[in-house]
Amino acid sequence: MSKFFYYILGEPLLSEKLEEYKRKLKDFEFSKKNPKIPVKKQEEIIDNILNFSQQSKDEIFINLETDSYGLSQYEVKKRQFRYGLNQVQETETGNFFIRLFKIIVNPLVILFFLIILVSYLIQDYKSVTTITLMLIISVVLRYVQETKAYNSAMALKSKIITTCTVIRQGKEKEIDLRDVVPGDIVKLSAGDIIPADLRLIEARDLYIDQSFLTGESIPVEKNAEVGSGEISSIVDLRNVCLMGSSVSSGYGKGVVFQTGKNTYFGGLAKNILGRRAITSFDMGIDRFTWLMIIFMSVMVPTVFVINGLTKGDWFEAFLFGVSIAVGLTPHMLPAIITFNLSKGAVLMARKKVIVKLLNSIQNLGAMTVICTDKTGTITLNKVTVIHSLNVDGKEDQRVLEWAFINSLFQTGFKNLLDTAIVDEAKKRKMRDVSREYEKIDEIPFDFRRKRLSIIVRDKKNDRIILICKGAVEEVLEICRQYQINQKKSVITSQFKEKIKKLNRSHASQGYRTIAVAVKEIKDNNFRLEKSEKIEKDLCFLGIITLLDPPKESAREAIKKLNDLGVEIKILTGDNDLVTKKIATDVGLKANNILLGDQIKKMTDDQLRPLIEKTNIFAKLSPDDKKRIVRLLKANNQIVGFLGDGINDAPALREADVGISVDSAVDIAKESADMILLETSLSVLGEGVVEGRKVFGNIVKYIRMGASSNFGNMFSVLGASIFLPFLPMKSSQILVNNLLYDISQTAIPLDNVDQEFIKRPRRWQIKDIARFMIFFGPVSSIFDYVTYFVMLYVFNTWSNQAMFQTGWFIESLATQTLIVHVIRSDKIPFIQTRASLPLTLMTIFVVSLGVFLVNSPFASFFGFAKLPLSYWPILILILLSYITLAQMVKVFYKKRFGYY
Repeated sequence: MSKFFYYILGEPLLSEKLEEYKRKLKDFEFSKKNPKIPVKKQEEIIDNILNFSQQSKDEIFINLETDSYGLSQYEVKKRQFRYGLNQVQETETGNFFIRLFKIIVNPLVILFFLIILVSYLIQDYKSVTTITLMLIISVVLRYVQETKAYNSAMALKSKIITTCTVIRQGKEKEIDLRDVVPGDIVKLSAGDIIPADLRLIEARDLYIDQSFLTGESIPVEKNAEVGSGEISSIVDLRNVCLMGSSVSSGYGKGVVFQTGKNTYFGGLAKNILGRRAITSFDMGIDRFTWLMIIFMSVMVPTVFVINGLTKGDWFEAFLFGVSIAVGLTPHMLPAIITFNLSKGAVLMARKKVIVKLLNSIQNLGAMTVICTDKTGTITLNKVTVIHSLNVDGKEDQRVLEWAFINSLFQTGFKNLLDTAIVDEAKKRKMRDVSREYEKIDEIPFDFRRKRLSIIVRDKKNDRIILICKGAVEEVLEICRQYQINQKKSVITSQFKEKIKKLNRSHASQGYRTIAVAVKEIKDNNFRLEKSEKIEKDLCFLGIITLLDPPKESAREAIKKLNDLGVEIKILTGDNDLVTKKIATDVGLKANNILLGDQIKKMTDDQLRPLIEKTNIFAKLSPDDKKRIVRLLKANNQIVGFLGDGINDAPALREADVGISVDSAVDIAKESADMILLETSLSVLGEGVVEGRKVFGNIVKYIRMGASSNFGNMFSVLGASIFLPFLPMKSSQILVNNLLYDISQTAIPLDNVDQEFIKRPRRWQIKDIARFMIFFGPVSSIFDYVTYFVMLYVFNTWSNQAMFQTGWFIESLATQTLIVHVIRSDKIPFIQTRASLPLTLMTIFVVSLGVFLVNSPFASFFGFAKLPLSYWPILILILLSYITLAQMVKVFYKKRFGYY
């Protein structure tokens, strides 16, 4: 029994789905026990935001019944019951009736109901029974497929949880964003997503990216001061952070006052949620659907009129025309696509790639360029301190000591450099400076300054010291002096050149470098307001070199991606010399290098040709990365972007497929379409292959449906003109169509040739239309051959039941078996074979059709017994059809250079 449920529900196993079921149970408990959560109007939400912006810290605490120690667990439970989960959209529950309703309420099913109703009114109960049975089987088939896809997608999605840091009962705690309640105290640092509408009570150089709400890419500075209420827009409030925005840099602390649907973002949700860029894949599917609709709109009225005029039975002509419409429409297309994508997502999950947006799988397969930072993907992501050098380039442990104090006390986003410095200090058994120094303040890192400063009090000597570390040139520009052997000297242009030369020397060997500088603050009563006012006139001490060696697997992974037709471009904020050395070590040719400063000086027209020739971009800002991705797309490239930092979020959103890693900052993970559980280009290569397999199997169904429908158009039109009766009854067409649809459900389980996987595959509606024109008439030829055989060999002019039965079997067999020819550009059954499930399914469906016309149910559907001599003729027709289709396929490949 457990195996049965495993098959029906799909991947992954029960142990992997435990967390998903826990989350579903929580959703169920809230929906069952909670009173209906009142949703405020947008005007009320805005009034509430303005109200809290004008309150003092104490007033906020009183109104929200909280304090700086945060809420108790009991109070959290009460508020979760009162306000519900902190989510803008209700979590999908996979409700049986909702999903069934969505399947039933579509034009094709409604068309079925129309035929049933008309048949019932004229008391054609045989047709009522037949079509009802077909309808039930069709709906159940699609429901099972979509349920499997849904369960797989939900299980994978449950593995990705975005968290935030709150203070509860005086302790910092990492919680799911959905569990945030009004009154929670939230800590903010670079990379964090704002979990709800909150009023700041502390802020230090806090810059918030509100582009998701405003479209403005420049971060806005926020503070904790009481607002005046005089603003032009709610997003202009300096002391309020709105749900959906993110922290670009700095530090802050705020009190949540609105959650879920009652946030400013929640109030806009009906207008902005669910919107996403339409991909080439989406557009291709839409165009194909419209192509079929156009065929149907021409075909159905024509067939209806011709049969009505030539046969005289307008009602039968109507039913036949409607049945043709049902047969022409690719109503299994959504289920086939969904099942293909969900199967691909499950297979990719096994290879440690979690898919957030199913359609991105195809984009990954179509990808022609992957832009990535080097850290963690090309390198090991294990940074080690190599040297601690003074300004003469000699080892000096005091440089590391000052850097250690800076890294130890900083409270922003902890990166690998800080971790490496702290680990090296412990390794060298440095004294416990946390007892000798007391942190006073902090100037957080940001991508404009490229440095971080900590202000501490030296308890022993009673003095205040600012310690700065960061990029060498950016630290050097705020220094007025340098120190060596306790002696200070004024910095000259010659000294600057000396330090830059020292930096270049180590960078060219692949070392990352950071500079360290200090400054004693004489004013004990200073007040830190702006970093620019105090980060100046420092004393330069030296540099620290660190090494993040390249992965052994990187060279092979890069070669594999290149073999798959994917070009790799490195986009980094790091030094160009370091990047070039690492790139060379892993076999990536540094054809050309562009720096951020150079890029900023160029227009888009100047930059577009250069980015195609360049594969290393260094010293980039977040906007530079986004611009490069945008221009690559403008050059008709399908662009993937792999990033894990705050500075990667804009480019991740801009890319055709955004890829992040599980250890990335929150904003990067939220911006991505896929999450790598293992930071490796090898894993990405596996994902590209799966993406192309998914696309390949979808194209098989599209090609079959398009060519079959185009051929049927000619066959039915001809038969309608010269036959004295309908070539097939409406109920027979529906049975034929259902059996064909069943045969197609195994396509997602088919193999894909290695040759197909070797190059990026894009959706081209022109290729589909051309394929349809070439292959459609081939099936029509053998339909007409069958007409001739039935009419002149078996003399069925006066036996329409036998004629209809003969064409039913031939039509079902040809359009079902042709998948073995169309699925590959090789010779079927000899050079290539379909997967076992697809082979068995085609045999099963054809056998079922043969059984049906010879079973006790044959008369019910209007079938007649066929003469024994029909079957060898049928086999000859099938072999001839497969041979001619193969010849056309060879010609097609020669004519257009690909298949």
